[in-house]
Amino acid sequence: MTSPAEAAGRRLPLVLRNRAFGTVWLGQVLTQAGVRMFQVGISWWLISYATSGDGGSAAGLFMAVSTLPAVVLAPLVARAIARFAHRSLLRTAAGGAGAAAAALAVWAGASDLPVAAAYAAALALATCQAFFDPCLTTSVPELVDDEDIEAATGFELSTQSLASLGGALLGALVVDAAGVAGLAVGCAGAYAAAALLITTVRFRTAGAGAGGDTAPHPDAAEEEAPRRTLRQILGAMPYVRGILLCFTAANLFTTAVFVVMPLYTASVLHGDGGTVALLEASLGVGTLIGSFTGARVPGRPAVVGTACLGAMAAALAVPGLIAARPVIAGALLVTGWCVGVIGVRFVALFQRLVPAADKPAFFAVMQAVLGATFPVASLLFGFLGDHLSAQTLCLIQAAGLVPAALALALLPGHSRPAGGPSAENGPAARDEAEDGIGAVAGDPSGPAPAQTPAGGAR
Repeated sequence: MTSPAEAAGRRLPLVLRNRAFGTVWLGQVLTQAGVRMFQVGISWWLISYATSGDGGSAAGLFMAVSTLPAVVLAPLVARAIARFAHRSLLRTAAGGAGAAAAALAVWAGASDLPVAAAYAAALALATCQAFFDPCLTTSVPELVDDEDIEAATGFELSTQSLASLGGALLGALVVDAAGVAGLAVGCAGAYAAAALLITTVRFRTAGAGAGGDTAPHPDAAEEEAPRRTLRQILGAMPYVRGILLCFTAANLFTTAVFVVMPLYTASVLHGDGGTVALLEASLGVGTLIGSFTGARVPGRPAVVGTACLGAMAAALAVPGLIAARPVIAGALLVTGWCVGVIGVRFVALFQRLVPAADKPAFFAVMQAVLGATFPVASLLFGFLGDHLSAQTLCLIQAAGLVPAALALALLPGHSRPAGGPSAENGPAARDEAEDGIGAVAGDPSGPAPAQTPAGGAR
């Protein structure tokens, strides 16, 4: 029977009652806020200060460079996460990004900064983040108990929202006030603080090469199960593969917002860094709300995902029709909420479907697959932005989401399997299991139905 003290503790937010997870989560907030601040700030700098006449192409190329490492380095990232102690890998990634940002700050403060230097710094920060994010995702069950997986997922996914909110609010404003040097100093401080925070945390599961870095976990033996290749992992889970393909197609249009909004601000609203901050913050607030409410949205993930993609299409069409700041901010708030809900529901689904031994590779490839369209979207919409109006780009984004929503709605394999999860696992767990386990339950190489793997998840 649960004591009153334990019950009161369970009512506290996870980041307050679990110091280890709360500390690592704060570190992730700082790293992603740093990289988001850098991306928004440099995009605004390229459009408003560094280029003339071809700002869309320059910003698009910059965003493409910022996302390439997560795609290109996916196999290397998977091997590193499987081989090295997670705390050490997280600390090294944050420290390396901090050093790169500090070097850029010195350069920008000493002389005029060439555009190529900003691209190189973006590549360095994105490389460090490509290791940090999937490593943290894989480490979540090393920090929380099984019953806290959904809560941890919500907090972890909310990091993107907080990063977009804080980083986007500051990025363009800092560039307007202190230039690229001030922007780089802020990023370096965020990464350094994250590295220090992670140093104070102990992870429960022993990793290869950890030494005294972590304490043994009762299920550590399961982590030593043979790991399959990325092709084998996705081949054994056709339903999961189909979901990833649907959202990869959707990302081709949704991620373009990070190029379209600065262009929209400059060419349609004729605003400054404050307007960019308002629009980016609206998207971040919406995603934050969606991350914390996604588990409470009724319905199976495929149904919820289809509805959210449809709502996003409608919301992204609004700026193409109405050029008013409050209306656009509201549309981006809705878009962000849909992003947050989709993230919580589907990542929690993957947590329960992917075997523990496959998680390092799976979450690295998930990041790579979903991010593969970002460079394409950035280059494509950046190029189009120099030839089409920003309002037309918004309508193209909206139209592109409709086929992805239909494909997700028609995706086979989300029938309920025999022996679904028990009521005690909660409605979200039941919906997730009903939506995906039937597609893999008959595969002997897949995970057992309705079970949460003991090691690594998002």
